[in-house]
Amino acid sequence: MAATAANNRAAVLLLVPLAVGAVVSVVLGVYGNLHTPTGVAVNVAGFSSPQSVKAWLATVVIVLALVQLASALAMYGKLGGGAPAWVAPVHRWSGRLAFLVSIPVALHCLYALGFQSFDTRVLLHSLLGCFFYGVFVAKMLLLRKDGAPGWSLPVLGGLVFTALVGLWLSASLWFFTQFGLIF
Repeated sequence: MAATAANNRAAVLLLVPLAVGAVVSVVLGVYGNLHTPTGVAVNVAGFSSPQSVKAWLATVVIVLALVQLASALAMYGKLGGGAPAWVAPVHRWSGRLAFLVSIPVALHCLYALGFQSFDTRVLLHSLLGCFFYGVFVAKMLLLRKDGAPGWSLPVLGGLVFTALVGLWLSASLWFFTQFGLIF
């Protein structure tokens, strides 16, 4: 009986972050679909185009996400032995930096381009972008939930990472293969 009550409590603890994350995903998709794309985007001096800025910033995010993955594996003891004390701060700060660097990329996608579906790659990218921020919100909300199932944070972190890799493959890698590694 106690195990059932604990499982029910764990399920409820997951429900709110997942529901909020789902709402974030849907709101981003609806806004992106209803919003008329402006074509105005974030640009940084020294880059040849807004798309180049987006591709390179997204690449920085992927590198930081790899740091996140390695540090999470170390913290969960999956790399053998215990993690050094500096791993947790590296994990937190690389995540914060990845999120901050992702904001101009997301703004470019959402505001300048909107949710688009004119081909499979672009539709996949739009869907992954909405999913990424939804699952990211769910993961961040779950971080502060004592009593959540032990598997939930690694699963959500894995979904965040997977969505981010899909986003990078469907936009940045595509850009680099089409136009080269230009700045």
